[in-house]
Amino acid sequence: MDQKTNSLIIWAPRVMAIFLALFIAVFSLDVFDGTSDIWRVLGGFLIHNIPSMVLAVVIWAAWKREWLGAVVFVLLGMAYMLWNLDAHWSVHAVITAPTILTGLLYLLAWRSRHGLKLAH
Repeated sequence: MDQKTNSLIIWAPRVMAIFLALFIAVFSLDVFDGTSDIWRVLGGFLIHNIPSMVLAVVIWAAWKREWLGAVVFVLLGMAYMLWNLDAHWSVHAVITAPTILTGLLYLLAWRSRHGLKLAH
C-alpha cells in the first residue's frame, strides 16, 4: 500500500471521530435560550456536553489503540440505535451510521497498521 493511502486510512477515523464529537456538541447550544439564569445555563451546557466529552476520551484512548476505537464506536452506534428504535430514520442517518462507520474506519486503520489482510 502506498504512503498516501496508508496515511488516509490512519487519519480518516480520527478526523471523523473529532467531527462527530463536535457535531454532537452543537446540540448542547440549545440551552442558551436567553431566559434562564447563568447557573442553570452552565449546568445544562455541561450535562448536554457529556456525550461529546465521552467521545473525546474515547478518541484520546484510541489514538494509538485503533482496536479500542473500533470496538467502542461500533458499540456506541449500536447502543444508540437500540436505545432509539422508534426514532425517525434521519436520526440514524446522522448519528448512528457515522458512529458505526467511524468504528469500522478504526478497524481498518488497526488492520492496516498491523499488516493484517482483510478477509476475502
